[in-house]
Amino acid sequence: MNKTYRKSILFQPVVLGRLSLKNRIVMAPMTRGFSPEGVPGDDVAAYYARRAAHGVGLIITEGTLVRHPAAACSPSWPLFYGEKSLQGWKKTVEAVHQAGGKIMPQLWHVGMSRKKGDASNPNPQTDPVGPSGIDEKTLETVTRPMTHEEIEQIIHAFGEAAGEARKLGFDGIEIHGAHGYLIDEFLWDQTNRRTDEYGGTLEKRTRFAADIIKACRKSAGDDFPIIFRFSQWKENHYDARLAETPEELQRLLAPLTEAGVDIFHASTRRYWEPEFEGSSLNLAGWARKLTGKPSITVGSVGLDTVFTDLFEKGSGAGQASLDPLIQRMENHEFDLAAVGRALLADPEWAEKIESGRESEIIPFEKKALSFLS
Repeated sequence: MNKTYRKSILFQPVVLGRLSLKNRIVMAPMTRGFSPEGVPGDDVAAYYARRAAHGVGLIITEGTLVRHPAAACSPSWPLFYGEKSLQGWKKTVEAVHQAGGKIMPQLWHVGMSRKKGDASNPNPQTDPVGPSGIDEKTLETVTRPMTHEEIEQIIHAFGEAAGEARKLGFDGIEIHGAHGYLIDEFLWDQTNRRTDEYGGTLEKRTRFAADIIKACRKSAGDDFPIIFRFSQWKENHYDARLAETPEELQRLLAPLTEAGVDIFHASTRRYWEPEFEGSSLNLAGWARKLTGKPSITVGSVGLDTVFTDLFEKGSGAGQASLDPLIQRMENHEFDLAAVGRALLADPEWAEKIESGRESEIIPFEKKALSFLS
């Protein structure tokens, strides 16, 4: 029997500091690769606007590349600089707002995920960059460590992008500091072997992220919402840990909070799993408890399988009850819930959940992804 969630906390308006939303559903950022030469077209605007029109409170876009020659691995990933790309994003913002939603770009640099010598890379003559030149997948040194000049260039590039986001009318930004990409490579001790002010202790490894946050805050203003996405796991190391205890997590998040983060987006594979022994709190729950800042949970929300099963085993995913998620939200463990695959498969997912039409939800299957719609 279908169950309506219209009166649940999930569909109640919420104000989180400088961000006001019509409900607590967030579209998670998901790389698509449909922006030829880095320019998002009308199809990208329609893709996001359709989900906003069907009830998503906040859309966080796919990763958008900051201005740096080694920022991307694909020529079809969208840029967040250059007149053509920014005009494409302006159309997207206008379309989402007209549909009644709010939207933020996710600002991104892939770091050492870019493969050295790959001719398919944009600017193929440019080597990947990372804090210590260590490949995130193999944990082997493949290039030199970043220079201070390169660090400053990339910090500036993030700040520049934040300022452009405000000019274009976005409702805030998300900084991608998760999943083994550049910012996360500075945070993780396995990829950051530096001995200067950007490496060594846990606090020093946060400096690059904190400097980026400060640059974004300076460029976009004190009243512009900033979300910071982080994770323990990496793209190729699901058992990786930035923090083994709540105390270490506090040491990690405190400098980022002080730098100007408004909301923490804690990326996990399964939102219902506890992060540390002795507590049922997940990573988003701990982020909220330790920092006092609002948090977003993510990880197989509304689905009965974790996302990695899809790509490792080729399986699909069915619909799972949202009751446990809502109970945790009512317990003030976290404030927002990000939804990924379910919204890829069905742009009307939020609307169907709210109105009790669960039986009409399009199931998620790899072969039937509606990326273009």
